[in-house]
Amino acid sequence: MNRLLATLAFALLVLTWISLSAAAPASAASWTVRAQPARLVNGGPVLFQVKPPERLQALTGTWLGHEVPFTFDAASKTWFALAGLSLETVPGTYTLELTGETQAGKAAGNKVAFTRKFAVARGKYPKIQGKLSVEGKFTEPDPEQQKQIAEGVQIKKDYLDRVTPEREWSGQFAAPADAEISDVFGAQRVFNGKTQSTHLGLDFRVPTGTPVTAMNDGTVLLARPLYFEGNFVVLDHGQGLLTLYLHLSEFKVKEGDPVKRGQVIGLSGGTGRATGPHLHVAVRWQGTALDPAALIRLRLP
Repeated sequence: MNRLLATLAFALLVLTWISLSAAAPASAASWTVRAQPARLVNGGPVLFQVKPPERLQALTGTWLGHEVPFTFDAASKTWFALAGLSLETVPGTYTLELTGETQAGKAAGNKVAFTRKFAVARGKYPKIQGKLSVEGKFTEPDPEQQKQIAEGVQIKKDYLDRVTPEREWSGQFAAPADAEISDVFGAQRVFNGKTQSTHLGLDFRVPTGTPVTAMNDGTVLLARPLYFEGNFVVLDHGQGLLTLYLHLSEFKVKEGDPVKRGQVIGLSGGTGRATGPHLHVAVRWQGTALDPAALIRLRLP
């Protein structure tokens, strides 16, 4: 009986060791996990930077239900990833779950896991009480215009949630035009006293014909006219990060073109639903709208 109990105990010990080694949690003291900016808010982007206790050959994360791929920066010996929080994210505490694969020695290929909680606050976004006027076809479209709107909705559904695996962006995101900001992300807007909406981008006060430049390296995902957006360019920067450029008067790129940060992709205008000539820029991360101004402010590797 004693030999049987000893055998069972040994088997249980082995099974426990296998289970733990499959995704062994590390102590909090051995991992360094930081977020930028220091204060996370709904609607904002976030740069996660992770320094694990040992060399890893791969690191992935889960954040608010999204898979977050990390890239290794050899200079700082840290892993980094861009992610974000939707405007609908309720203030509270949220967990970043990390899973890595070890690189060195006999333990190479073992799974390690770590979690870190981050507080999320409510962002301060303005409410515009004044009324903005646009053409009636944008608030009361006829059947043919409704068909065009539906086609645009389907195109955006097909393209704007795409997540390509390879990261193309590198370093800081740059403003697409050197101009005054005329409207900010998150502002509550009213059109003709009927349609209420939230402004999901950043507006630059520029006259028609102003060069519009790519905010970072990427590939042209869309370059076509849509009903509300007008002449519309979308750049795919990889890993689910997109930048959108609306109301252009002219295209300077076509779909599938590779682009570099600062390259001219179009000229500004007032096409689509616009109150006048301006540049509207938006950011999407895995389908989530993020504040472009906050993305530009991030210090990125």
